[in-house]
Amino acid sequence: MPQDKTNKEKAGSKTERCPLTPSGLPIDELYNAASVSDYARDHLSAPGAFPFTRGIHPTMYRGRVWTMRQYAGFGTAEEANKRYRYLLAQGQTGLSVAFDLPTQMGRDSDHRLARGEAGKVGVAICSIDDMERLLADIPLDAVSVSMTINATASILLAMLLVVAERRNIAWNKLNGTIQNDILKEYIARGTYIYPPGPALRIVTDIFEFCSREVPQWNTVSISGYHIREAGSTAVEELAFTLADAIAYVDAAVKKGLAVDDFAPRLAFFFNCHNDFLEEIAKFRAARRMWATIMRDRFGAKNPKSLMLRFHTQTAGSSLTAQQPLNNVIRTTVQALAAVLGGTQSLHTNSFDEALGLPTEESALLALRTQQILAHESGVAQAVDPFGGSYLIENWTERLEKEAMRRIEHIDSLGGMLKAIEAGYPQGEIEKSAYAYQQRIEKGEQIIVGMNQFVDDRDQATPIMKMDPQGEKNQCDRLAALRASRDSKAVQEALSSLATSAKEGTNLMPHILNAVRRQVTLGEISDCLRAQFGEYRERSSL
Repeated sequence: MPQDKTNKEKAGSKTERCPLTPSGLPIDELYNAASVSDYARDHLSAPGAFPFTRGIHPTMYRGRVWTMRQYAGFGTAEEANKRYRYLLAQGQTGLSVAFDLPTQMGRDSDHRLARGEAGKVGVAICSIDDMERLLADIPLDAVSVSMTINATASILLAMLLVVAERRNIAWNKLNGTIQNDILKEYIARGTYIYPPGPALRIVTDIFEFCSREVPQWNTVSISGYHIREAGSTAVEELAFTLADAIAYVDAAVKKGLAVDDFAPRLAFFFNCHNDFLEEIAKFRAARRMWATIMRDRFGAKNPKSLMLRFHTQTAGSSLTAQQPLNNVIRTTVQALAAVLGGTQSLHTNSFDEALGLPTEESALLALRTQQILAHESGVAQAVDPFGGSYLIENWTERLEKEAMRRIEHIDSLGGMLKAIEAGYPQGEIEKSAYAYQQRIEKGEQIIVGMNQFVDDRDQATPIMKMDPQGEKNQCDRLAALRASRDSKAVQEALSSLATSAKEGTNLMPHILNAVRRQVTLGEISDCLRAQFGEYRERSSL
């Protein structure tokens, strides 16, 4: 008899065990009206109204479908330009530029540390001439350009502005985004150059300059994407991204900028991972949190300062090299969650990205995924179709509360810069990444084709091949540029930039002056390295 009772208890514990979301939130068996609190109901206003839980526009995609912005870039400027023009011809509605690691780290392609890396994970851009080739035949006053660049964002932005200048396109006609989110580099990614203080100064210099000169440009894309790719949960992605945003707004206000002068051009960049329902709730919570933070913490009055506008990319870390065609389904589910969560623009990953750079065919299929969602699925015809869902409203509130609890902890540490120095966000991400990997290895987290439903048959997938001649051509062009330019003008421009760095004046006019005089990205970065120093992360070993 006691044995029978024990067996029943064991069986009961197995069936009654409460499942959790990837962020660790318990999932109830059933949600009903009692699951939605008065707080959630009070914050469920109409789309386009504070706190924007249901979307930042009253009509959302019924008015205009999201921007289809496929991230691309590889090899030389000419090769990347060919891919951009191909995707635009296939119906892509915005450009998203991927730069190679030397460009991201402020090194020219012929630098010894760049050897073997030029053009490998993005396009190599060293000079204004490269930028001209990259944007050839692209109408900058008609196509929105996003550049995923951080430590060297000021230089790449200056190059784009000079290209527009050469084409007689007014800067106030330009529409696009630079990522310019240096804090997440210290937290999750590592492509930083300077210490956090000077790096943050460059970010706010861009805010100040663009608020006057390039008013339609999004001066920062505050990125949770890389935080999530590093292994964070959805709650941590929310908390650390918004904490970074708070640090940027604080720094800009301390610089003397009025919050409503720059906040309308802040943008965000989120990951969309596999858990369909939690991701939808995450996006709704992000909008509500940001609207409240901007109103209550910073006193913003302009409704556009309160709107969290965001780009989404499907989760690269969810892609598997095993059975790569499964990634088409993963990406579709993630893209659908982003749309139902109210994203303003979207990149869908290509199914072969766990193996190499996307081929032209896989990139086209990724774009077609978005187009089918937009034009065949019907989801764009309803505004916030999940609004009022018992489960979604419950999860939106719980994600918000959990994320706010972490933001309050960051505040108690003295803000995000202090938290980064103390290793708090880095440590939390490491713990979450380790726990997730443990669940995979124990079989508690099923990854189809990798730890379950394995198929050992050969599934050969074509992989994009890079032309090794491209790096040599890039270095030869650099040598020719340096031989033909006015060396005196180059030195004068670098001297002016160094003086600005010392004196604390806005760097952007001096960077623009250098770009016009054909100073390279590496030379500008080295000038600033000499003034600001380089950041070295402290080892935890």
